[in-house]
Amino acid sequence: PLGWLDDQMHLMSSGLAGHEHDFYPVVSRSVWLGGTSEYSPLNEGIPYWVNGLVPLAYALDDNRLKSQIDAVVDYVLDHQQSDGWLGPEEPGDRDIWGRFPLCLGLMQLVQADESKATQILPALSKLVSLMHRMLIENIGYEQFWGRVRYPDMIIVLEWLYENHPGNQTHTLLETMTLLNSRGSRWTEYYNQGRYIFKDLDTVQPPITGESPVFRYVHAVNAAQGMKAGAVIYRFNNDASLLDSTRNGVNWTMTYHGDPAGAIIGDERESGLAPNRGTELCAAVETMYSLSYLYQAMGDKAFADRCERAAFNALPVMFTSDLWAHQYIVLPNQPFSYTLSGPMPFWNTGEQSILYGTAPNYPCCTVNMPQGLPKFLSASFVRVRANGLGHALLSPARVTTTLPSGTHVSLSCNTTYPFTNTLHYTFTASAPFTLHLRLPAWATSYSILATSGPTTKTYTPSSLLPDPHTGMLSLSLLPTGSITYTLTTTTIRTEDRGNDTISIYHGALLYALDVGFSDSTTSAISTSSSDPLVNATTGKIPAQAHDHYIVNTKPWNIAIDPATLKYHTDNTSSSTTFHELPNPIWAYEAPPNYITAKGCEIDWPLEKQVPAPPPLRGDRKCKGEAREVVLRPYGSLKVHMAVLPTVELGEGAGSSG
Repeated sequence: PLGWLDDQMHLMSSGLAGHEHDFYPVVSRSVWLGGTSEYSPLNEGIPYWVNGLVPLAYALDDNRLKSQIDAVVDYVLDHQQSDGWLGPEEPGDRDIWGRFPLCLGLMQLVQADESKATQILPALSKLVSLMHRMLIENIGYEQFWGRVRYPDMIIVLEWLYENHPGNQTHTLLETMTLLNSRGSRWTEYYNQGRYIFKDLDTVQPPITGESPVFRYVHAVNAAQGMKAGAVIYRFNNDASLLDSTRNGVNWTMTYHGDPAGAIIGDERESGLAPNRGTELCAAVETMYSLSYLYQAMGDKAFADRCERAAFNALPVMFTSDLWAHQYIVLPNQPFSYTLSGPMPFWNTGEQSILYGTAPNYPCCTVNMPQGLPKFLSASFVRVRANGLGHALLSPARVTTTLPSGTHVSLSCNTTYPFTNTLHYTFTASAPFTLHLRLPAWATSYSILATSGPTTKTYTPSSLLPDPHTGMLSLSLLPTGSITYTLTTTTIRTEDRGNDTISIYHGALLYALDVGFSDSTTSAISTSSSDPLVNATTGKIPAQAHDHYIVNTKPWNIAIDPATLKYHTDNTSSSTTFHELPNPIWAYEAPPNYITAKGCEIDWPLEKQVPAPPPLRGDRKCKGEAREVVLRPYGSLKVHMAVLPTVELGEGAGSSG
C-alpha cells in the first residue's frame, strides 16, 4: 500500500485489528489455542481472525503481526488431530464451516511466504482427506452456515488443485463436487420465480430464522453467496452459472443494497429503508465477493461496486483511529449510542449502532480485518500472457512476474478517490501491456504515457476501453511513467424511492453533515466471563473505548437537488499530489464537500431512529431555507445519506 491506503492499514495494525491477539478473549484466550473463549458453537473466531490478519501483516511486512500469526498457526497445526481435523472439536461435535475461513487464511499465508508451504500443505492435505470422507458419510455438514458458505472452501480446493495437488487431484475435485452438490443452490435462489424482490418485512408468513429461505436472505450469507456461481463455474464449466451470478448481484444491490455499496440486513435482509442496518461482516464479505467476481468474470460493474463498498460502506463503520467499529450502520444515522426499548432492527440488539470493541456480537470484531487488506490483494491482476492490470484503483505498488516471464515493478501514487489523477512509474524486463480500469462514473479521461523515448497522449477519441472489462490497454516499453486523469463533470444522484436521493461525486457517496459530539467510556465486554484484558498487564488497552456520538446540527433536512455544488481543496498535478490528512476518514479530513440549499421538515423518530423519510406531500419547510454541507460518507460517523427532496427555487447544480 502507498499513500492514504498505507496510512489506513498502519492504523489497522496499531488499532483494534492489530491488538486483538493481546487482549480480545475470542483471540487471546481462544478454544483453538487451549483456552476457553469462543462466542459460538461454530468456533469461527480464530478462523476469521487468521483470514484477515494474514493479508494485513504481509502487506505491511509487519513483524509484530507476523509473530502473532506464527504463534496461532503453529499451535493450531501442532494440535491437528490424528485423523486430520483442525480445531478443538471432538468427533461427535464437528462442523466443517469454521475450517473454511481458516483455510482461506492458510492459503494466503503460503501465497505470501512460500517457506510456510512445508508446514501448511501437509496439514491441508490431511484435512482435505478427512473432509472428503466426512462428506461421503454425510457428517459435519448439517448446519446451513457451511452449506451456504461452501464456495469459500472451494476457492481453497481450486488453489490446491492448480498449485499444490500432490497426489490428491481426484480427491480435491470430488470434494468440490460434494460440497456443491450437498450445499444450498444459490443459482436456484437467483431465479425470477424464487428471488424475493420486495421488502422482506412485508412477506407473509414472516420470514424467520427457521424459514427455509432464511439461509439466502441472511445478509452475510448473501454477501458471501454472490460469488458462488463464479467459484463453481471454475471447476464445472457450467456457463449458465455466470448469468445467474450477474442476476444475483444486480438484484441484491438493487432491492436490498444500501447507498454505500453494501447489503441492508440487520441481520436478515429487508428492503431499502434507510433506517435499517448494514452489518460490518456483510460489508467486508461484499468487497471480497465483488473483487473475486471481477477477477473471475471480468464484468466491469463488479469492480465499480467493490470500490463503492471499499470507499464508503467500510470506512463509515470505524472510528478514525480504527480502535472501534459498529456492528451495523444505518444510511440515516444522526446519532450512535446504546439504544433501549423496542429495537428497530430484525434481530440485532441495543448496541447495534454503537462504536465499540465488540458491539452487539463478536463476529465482526474478528472478521473485519480482511476488508482493506483483501482489497489491496485484489488491486492488481495479470491479464493474459504479458499484461498487468490495475483493477481496483488506489495508491499501491506491485512487483510480479507475468506468465510470459516478464518481470514488472509498478507504483501508483494517487489521492484517488479524493482526487481523480493517478500517476504511475514502472520498470520491466521487457515490453508489456498495462491495463487501466475506467470507472463507470467517469465521463471522460486522459492519459499521458512516457514509454522509453516516446510520449503519447490518449483520450476517448484515440483509445476506447474494453466494453466488458472497462480496461484501457497500453503497450509499453520497459521503463516509463503514466499520468491517468479521470473526469467527471456532474454530481450524480440516485433515486432511493419516494422522492429521496443519495448523492455522489466520483467514487464517493456524500451525506449530510449533522455535526457531532463524541463522549467515550472504557470498552465493555459482551461477556462477563470473558473480560477485555491484556493477559500480561491485566488491563484494557487505553485506546479501547465505546463511543456515544450525537449530532450537533439538525438532521431532519430536505434538500433541493438543483442547488448541489461540488467543492474541493485538493489539487494535483502529474507528479505532485496534495498530502492527505492522516487519518483520512476523520471528520472534515477529506478535502471534498458538497453544498446545497435545504430546510428543516417535520420528520419523527420511529423506534429511536429516524423514521423513513416523509412522503413528498408531507414535506413542509419549518423555517427559512439555508445552505447545508454534505461530506464523504466514510468521514461522517453520524450522518444522513438518503435525503428527501424539495423545490426551493434556487439555481442549478454545478461542479466546481
